[in-house]
Amino acid sequence: MPFQLTALYASLLTILAVVVANIVSAKRGRSGISILHGDDRDLALWVRRHGNLMENAPLALILMGLCEARGLSPAGLHAMGAVLALARISHLVGLDATRVLSPLRILGGVGTQLSLIGAVVYLLWSLR
Repeated sequence: MPFQLTALYASLLTILAVVVANIVSAKRGRSGISILHGDDRDLALWVRRHGNLMENAPLALILMGLCEARGLSPAGLHAMGAVLALARISHLVGLDATRVLSPLRILGGVGTQLSLIGAVVYLLWSLR
């Protein structure tokens, strides 16, 4: 069955995205702020957490699916998916309005970029 492993990690990241989106929605409901974040710094932080997840996860999952289609081994796909999922969780937890250089934020950003670059390297290698 095609794309089983990509489907697994896409499902896990979608659950994370839905949870974060619901947190944003609940905070909007409590604050009465429909668009943007007003002066609510906590809402702004959660909007940014959700936005960053949605900016990075889809591209990584597309690349992961292409890697799966091009024959990357299950171990390689699990490594890519696990790094991506853990990186996105780390970034979400580490994103803090009071600290630019949070270790978890850095780990999340680096892990995400490693999964993206790893996928690109594999795809370009597989085309030769």
